Amino acid sequence: MSATPPLETHGLCRRFGATVALDSVDWSPTPGSAVGLLGRNGAGKTTLLQTVAGLCLPDSGSCRTLGVPVAELGPGQLSRMGYVDQGEQLLNWLTVEQHLRYVASFQPRWDESLEARLREALELDGKARVGALSPGMRQRLALVLAVCHRPELLLLDEPVSALDPVARVDALQLILERVIDDGATVIISSHVLHDVEKVIDHVFCLDKGRVIADTPLDDLKERYAEWIVTSNGAEIPTRLNEDYVLTQEGDGQRARLAVCASAAEQADFSARHQVQIERRSLDLAHIFPLLTAGRRP
Repeated sequence: MSATPPLETHGLCRRFGATVALDSVDWSPTPGSAVGLLGRNGAGKTTLLQTVAGLCLPDSGSCRTLGVPVAELGPGQLSRMGYVDQGEQLLNWLTVEQHLRYVASFQPRWDESLEARLREALELDGKARVGALSPGMRQRLALVLAVCHRPELLLLDEPVSALDPVARVDALQLILERVIDDGATVIISSHVLHDVEKVIDHVFCLDKGRVIADTPLDDLKERYAEWIVTSNGAEIPTRLNEDYVLTQEGDGQRARLAVCASAAEQADFSARHQVQIERRSLDLAHIFPLLTAGRRP
């Protein structure tokens, strides 16, 4: 793999009429990382991936992919990228086998042994016509087409939304193997946070086109938690003023808090309010709404 950063954006802005899709986005993911690109609908995730892939151009700021400005991407860079978009742009009149052979014909790094493993694992029927495939099977084919040339940068926009839970696990496990085997940088935009959490190591989150988090997943999970608070005597205030307390429910004797707090803040809270705290970890699906609505690390 090249030492060139997989992508770099500086002050990246993209507008569609009066709508600001990307607002001064700075981003440079670590090579070989698996990044979860998160955000609500309309946050700018798809626009960002399309810009990185060269399908959109910045209105201002810059975006370089595999060391090249996106306006100058050519066959040399595109052959090192894999991309699965929400629209699954496939050739419906071909069979699965014909589609794979067509794409493989202009990918010099196409790995036939990897293709065979993926087709078997994802149960793709080579004789089936692409236009007759179910949405889930179309996604499986799109994933195979995106990874069999062993790209250095893999962009996945809602790659498993149409798959059943078992298939999602299989598909995401294959993505994880790509990272481990080749050191590829993988960017996954998905609302299926429970499954995405299993394969990513970094979170990049957008809200209304602006960056609100760019941090390792482990750091987020250290900060965000649920506290079960039990009074040691004095009543727990019905409204806590600490800015790291994001939600609160309960009464004066026992409360449940969602927090974004350090270990030192937890110790200070316990001593100041004379309470015992049982800390419970949160998964990414519970962290995400707190991240977009409250205090951020």
